[in-house]
Amino acid sequence: MPNPRIEPLKKVLTIDPNDEVAWFGLGKAYMEDSNWQEAVTALQSCIKVKPTYSAAFYALAQSLQKLSRFDECRQVSDQGIAVSTKNGDAMVTKNLEALKNTLPA
Repeated sequence: MPNPRIEPLKKVLTIDPNDEVAWFGLGKAYMEDSNWQEAVTALQSCIKVKPTYSAAFYALAQSLQKLSRFDECRQVSDQGIAVSTKNGDAMVTKNLEALKNTLPA
C-alpha cells in the first residue's frame, strides 16, 4: 500500500511547485516505500528549488546508493558535503561522509 502522505504532498506541489519542504517530504515518503527512482526525482526537484537544502542531498545520495548509481551518489555526496559544511549542518556532513565511505571504489 502506498505511503498515505504521497497524494496530499502531490496536491500541495500542484498548487506550489516551489515548495521545497513538500518536495523533501515527497522524496522521504517514496524512500519509506522503497520507491527509489521516484525519491530521486522528488529530491532532485527539492534541490533545484532550494540548492542549500542540506538534508535533501543526504536523502538523494541514499536513494542513488539504493539504485546502485554509485558515481552519481559520490557526486551528490560531494555537493552535499560542500553545502552542509557551508550551512554548518555538521550531522548532515558527517552522514554524507560516512555514506561516501561505504561506496565501492
